Amino acid sequence: MTDPLILIILVPFAATIVAPAVARRLGAHTGWVLALAPAIVFAYVSRLLPIEPGTAHTVAVPWVGSLGIEFAFLADGLSVTFLLLISGIGALVMIYASSYLGRDPRLGRFYVFLLAFMGAMLGLVLADNLITLFVFWELTSVCSYLLIGFDHEKAEARAAALKALLVTGLGGLLLLAGFLLMGIAGEQLGLSAIAAGKISGLAAVDLREHAYYHAIFILVLLGCITKSAQVPFHFWLPAAMAGPTPVSAYLHSATMVKAGIYLLARLSPHLGGTPEWGWTVGLIGLVTMLTGSLATLGQRDMKRVLAYSTLAVLGTLVMLLGVGTEMAVKTAVVYLVAHAMYKAALFMVAGNVDHETGTRELHRLGGLRKLMPWTALAGILAALSKAGAPPMFGFIGKEMLYTTKLTVENVGAWAVVASVVANVALVASALMVSVWPFLGKRGDTPKKPHEAPLAMVLGAVLLSLMGLGRGLMPQPFETNLGSAAASAILGRPVEMHLALWHGVDPTALAVLGLSLLTLTLGGGLYFLIRRRVAPVGPLLRRLFSVGPTQLYDLTLQGIYSGADRVTRFIQSGRLRFYVMVTMLVTVIVAGPPLVRAFMGGPAAANGGWRIHEIIVAALALTAALAATALRSRLATLALVGVVGTCMGLLFVFFSAPDLALTQVMIEVLSVVILVMVLHRLPLVIKRSGRLSRGRDAVVAAAVGITMTLFVLTVARVDRDPTVSDFYLEQSVPAAHGRNVVNVILVDFRAMDTLGEITVLGAAGLGVLALLRLRRKERS
Repeated sequence: MTDPLILIILVPFAATIVAPAVARRLGAHTGWVLALAPAIVFAYVSRLLPIEPGTAHTVAVPWVGSLGIEFAFLADGLSVTFLLLISGIGALVMIYASSYLGRDPRLGRFYVFLLAFMGAMLGLVLADNLITLFVFWELTSVCSYLLIGFDHEKAEARAAALKALLVTGLGGLLLLAGFLLMGIAGEQLGLSAIAAGKISGLAAVDLREHAYYHAIFILVLLGCITKSAQVPFHFWLPAAMAGPTPVSAYLHSATMVKAGIYLLARLSPHLGGTPEWGWTVGLIGLVTMLTGSLATLGQRDMKRVLAYSTLAVLGTLVMLLGVGTEMAVKTAVVYLVAHAMYKAALFMVAGNVDHETGTRELHRLGGLRKLMPWTALAGILAALSKAGAPPMFGFIGKEMLYTTKLTVENVGAWAVVASVVANVALVASALMVSVWPFLGKRGDTPKKPHEAPLAMVLGAVLLSLMGLGRGLMPQPFETNLGSAAASAILGRPVEMHLALWHGVDPTALAVLGLSLLTLTLGGGLYFLIRRRVAPVGPLLRRLFSVGPTQLYDLTLQGIYSGADRVTRFIQSGRLRFYVMVTMLVTVIVAGPPLVRAFMGGPAAANGGWRIHEIIVAALALTAALAATALRSRLATLALVGVVGTCMGLLFVFFSAPDLALTQVMIEVLSVVILVMVLHRLPLVIKRSGRLSRGRDAVVAAAVGITMTLFVLTVARVDRDPTVSDFYLEQSVPAAHGRNVVNVILVDFRAMDTLGEITVLGAAGLGVLALLRLRRKERS
């Protein structure tokens, strides 16, 4: 019986099969039906709660056993946290998308992409084998490319999708290299197995003590920070806002951008705890946190404000994982869940505003509270959690962040100041996407505003209310899931204690003071931005429009330009040039190894030359040399036929009549076809210049020598007689044929022969199509 862990991965993929038919039948109500797939996953995973810290459920199905590759999956506190976010928010986004996209004829295709992405994310967070994890990792990149570029008619969407694919794809290749080194260092590919030493006779492997540690760390880190949009690879995330809002609400709140965070957390017990990990990961997160938070202040598009604030939170999570203490890890878990809930809600709110007013530009919005009351409620509650205001769940996360900075050793005052600066900017950005569009005077919107449909309001309201509920009653989260998630990251059981009020001890009062200071300064900064007293917008837009984005554009332009120049050089349109380049590359690559093998190997066995063999070989050589000197095309063709016939005779002399027959048939057919072609060309060949002929002679000689060395080297190889004995013994009983060569071709190597036949058939069809096209042009 299939394990439930495997089934929950298969559920979204199975739903992709029926999604197009459901979309054609139900139209705008499609999401309510297809949301059952993630809802089933959510319901099953919820049954696993509460999860005891330090416990895990594993299952493995062999895939490529000889290489240690398995479909291995592990469910612990960390993976279950992500499972609930992926499936829960996924179900709400499925409902949201059907109403947002309405009667779009591409709705079925959209749901196929979204469900496939959901399945890939579920597989990624459950994978316990490095290769299995990588497969799902890359599948998320491919699906995100299709989702971001869903409106592919728009150049902006195509460019954004390509940008995301290239950046995350490059990171994926580096990640694969790191995984392979991890497999070599750990002598296995299972994540939990590397730590536990489950190969017989091996102790648990500490990768941090291995010679490959630094290479593994750098490669894995690059894969993670490209996926989670850390500086300097952050530029693809704001550009991805060109995708539909349901894509932003799902990919950029709880799923794709959190994949790198998940992997850093998952590998923290294996690679963390070193100075290299702490300083590098922590510094990258800190820079990203400041970059994202300050960049939000320069944006006036609601989705771009949310995109840059997402960068800030992702940087905060990476920074906390770099710090790596118990308090920092607990904070990261709370921050991750709080951000997923309020950011998905805010993206849906931005989509509602855009859908019902025709714009997301803040300077055109205002006074929508009475016209869109439910959307306003969801937006304000989610923004309060984003700002870290009590009693929201985000407030608990911010309190824990300040506690971490104040209590961790070796963290200076500069880190506390950086966190305050970032959070002040995030408070201002939270007010920009909540107070600005919904309060104040009515804006000048392209459409007459009204409340969004139920399907578009439901998800935002539920998620924002969950943020409020988790803030008021955090204990169920800490006991059912939070402690287990933190334990999985730390690699040891720990307990989490969450509360809105931590008493009157000095640390708690200092943290509360920082929180109130953050809210006050953030509110003041928003007032200055709204009143245009502080002209930070244009300045910050100019500041963050340079750097990595320009470098990416220049690099891509350089690749295109270089490819164009190389193509113009290589694809000259002259067949003679193509053949010469191919032959020269073959000589350069294969020539030196063949020379070394021939000079250093034993002499080949030689049974002596017989007179008739010498005569036929000399005739073939003479015909070949004469063919290069003649100017008549037909005479040259005849001499080439002589060379082929001589080769057929040599096959006969060496007891291979079947090969000889095949050779003669090919020669006859080739000569007949070429004569039919050549009779339409001038009978006399126009000679090349002397320099060109000399060059061709050198290339031809080099190729001839290389092939001769190849044949002689192969003749020296000691072949295993068991292979030929097997074919001789099995030819009649297994294949019912006495001609061993034919049996090998049509039975033992049937698929290889079928492939060759397919190639020839495709070439023949191509020739037939060209001939018919020429006949139509004549008529």
